[in-house]
Amino acid sequence: MSDPHLNTPPSTTPRRLILASKSPARLALLRQAGLDPEVLVSGVDEDAVTAPTPAELALALAEAKASVVAAKPEVHGALVIGCDSVLDIDGQALGKPADAEEATARWKSMRGRAGTLQTGHCVYDTAVNRYASATASTVVRFGEPSDAEIAAYVASGEPLHVAGAFTLDGRSAPFIDGIDGDHGNVIGLSLPLLRRLLAQLGVSITDLWTIQTG
Repeated sequence: MSDPHLNTPPSTTPRRLILASKSPARLALLRQAGLDPEVLVSGVDEDAVTAPTPAELALALAEAKASVVAAKPEVHGALVIGCDSVLDIDGQALGKPADAEEATARWKSMRGRAGTLQTGHCVYDTAVNRYASATASTVVRFGEPSDAEIAAYVASGEPLHVAGAFTLDGRSAPFIDGIDGDHGNVIGLSLPLLRRLLAQLGVSITDLWTIQTG
């Protein structure tokens, strides 16, 4: 009689994946790429994190968020993804505007110019207590919306919830003339960089794909 275990297919259940961010845009990007992460917000005080440059700040924030979530006992064995974005204009790191007045002033200063969207990425493998991290950079060329268009955009409330006070996949998309680099990075997460960081930890992104049925 043959051993029934010899015919048992290998487990196709992917590793548990956790996104240490409440960003719906990041979650959507991961899901579109075939991943199905849980969301567990870190609660990191972003204002308490400092760094010499915008790129280093984005990375420090991403590492802080990933490490805080990775330290939770209930996530042991999971892969944790931490991300954070800031807009670099003239070496100044611009995160979410504090209020509508700041969002308006920022858009009036950005129009017709270019900035660099810096997104820090950190992948923490809690099974082996190792992480890999890096920052992705994408140049964003802003158009020249009128004062009335800026006022309407700020009134929508969208720019108050996103780094740099703009989105590439939302209401401000018509005000972006173009980008140089990874568009996903501007939305909130660079999938090519994520793949490379996972590989550094010995994990293939294809092994994290969820199986679709039907």
